Amino acid sequence: MKLNRLTSLDLARCHISALLISGMGFFTDAYNLFCIPPISQLLGRIYYDDVLPIHVKAFVNGIALCGAFVGHLFFGWLGDKIGRKKLYGINLVIMISTSIGSGFSIGRSRESVITSLCFFRFWLGFGIGGDFPVSATIMAEFSSAETRGAFMAAVFAMQGAGILCGSLVAMIVSACFQAAFHDLTFGQKDIVWRIILMLGAIPAGLTYYWRMKVPETAASVAKTAEKSTADMSEVMGVPIEEDNTKVSRKEKRKPSYGLLSKDFLKNHGRHLLGTMSCWFFVDIPLYSSNLYQKDVYKAIGWLKKSEEYNNPLDEVFNIAKEQALVAICGTLPGCVLTVFLIDRIGRLPLQLLGFLFISVLCLAMALSYDNFFYKGADRYGFLTIYTLTFFVTMFGPNTTSFIVPAELFPARFRSTCNGISGAAGKAGAIVGVFGLVYAAQPKNKNSPYLEKGYPTGEGGRMVFIVLAVASFMGFLCTFLIPETNGMSLEETEGESVTESCTTTGYTELSVDTNNKAKESSPVSVNNYSSQV
Repeated sequence: MKLNRLTSLDLARCHISALLISGMGFFTDAYNLFCIPPISQLLGRIYYDDVLPIHVKAFVNGIALCGAFVGHLFFGWLGDKIGRKKLYGINLVIMISTSIGSGFSIGRSRESVITSLCFFRFWLGFGIGGDFPVSATIMAEFSSAETRGAFMAAVFAMQGAGILCGSLVAMIVSACFQAAFHDLTFGQKDIVWRIILMLGAIPAGLTYYWRMKVPETAASVAKTAEKSTADMSEVMGVPIEEDNTKVSRKEKRKPSYGLLSKDFLKNHGRHLLGTMSCWFFVDIPLYSSNLYQKDVYKAIGWLKKSEEYNNPLDEVFNIAKEQALVAICGTLPGCVLTVFLIDRIGRLPLQLLGFLFISVLCLAMALSYDNFFYKGADRYGFLTIYTLTFFVTMFGPNTTSFIVPAELFPARFRSTCNGISGAAGKAGAIVGVFGLVYAAQPKNKNSPYLEKGYPTGEGGRMVFIVLAVASFMGFLCTFLIPETNGMSLEETEGESVTESCTTTGYTELSVDTNNKAKESSPVSVNNYSSQV
């Protein structure tokens, strides 16, 4: 029996391996991006005797996002030029070296230490940004149409695990130092944040060898039948035979149009605008919401003011603990639920409902903001709504905005368009971290929530209204994107089978199910256009 789709590939060991290999990259990404809030608080206590100045805090928290913006564009473009596999280890090496380098940020003054840290964090973000388009494209091209969404969502779900792990590591390291040293010196406190940052290199280092073993996807280059046979044999872990009676050896033709050409804009311009804008609008509330965690916890009474902590490591422990609670109650459940439902519900319904609910939740927080922060009312109701925003974001637009760009575009542009879309998302994150951190400060200079040394802003109520509007804009922009659920990659490209056969080099696997009882059933490889 011949299978037109690669359903047999889903059961092969390569899918589990590819999922773990790509997933550990996202685990490392999230660890490094989201472990910084407690660290920035500790840096303020160590080097500035209280809190980081607002401009310093913005750069420490957001410089990695600037690097990620550049990394998305550069590695996305390069992935279509030289192939996915060659980049799979390069960005991992960048993440490993810069994670370690961040821990070795040294200098004779606090300014030089912060400058050194920001330098390494920028290049760390550069590697993180490069991991997104490469991993997304590889998983899309290694998966079948029926389960592609679940596999890609599972890879992306490792972000939730990375966020939780970053919080747990911060808790463990700070607790160990408090238990070991009763009267902490400057040097002992200073090494804590360095250890937390350098530990982020471990999961990336463990993944490096296996990433080097991943073969190039058939969609990224035009291959001969012999090359396709050899590579897919390595991927699947079973012997593969070339079916000479059905292989059409066509030379690769020059693509009919280029990126951002008139024909590209006609066929895919609206789709690219949709994926860019949706990723942009979802990252504004996602990254901005993290800025409020500390204030929300203080209003509830879970955190004290910085000056009330005699030991700064105790403050680090508590901030990390509250981050872990939000990850457990909101982020991780949203990630897991998406894996099980995305191929059943579809991408667009999840994204539309997600954006709509985020908008409603942000509006609800804006309306109850004064009662919560200044009157102490509805404390746990506000916390519940706040946590739900993380759940809905992951169970919806944050995951789908990662998946859809890897499914929607022709193979020769797939990595580039994913990188462009991701860069737009990081632009939204930069707006949230650098712009809203100022705007979020209270209007009243006597407010207990105005951080020391910070200018007054527009207040939290106005910021939540902005987030609600941004989410609703994401809802509207979703209508620019077609549904890709259950469609083969070639179908979503909007190109003819003939053209795609000669320009993308996709392959189709055929399995002799009559021999499935044997330990190694032969598999034949035939040229096709859409099924990897």
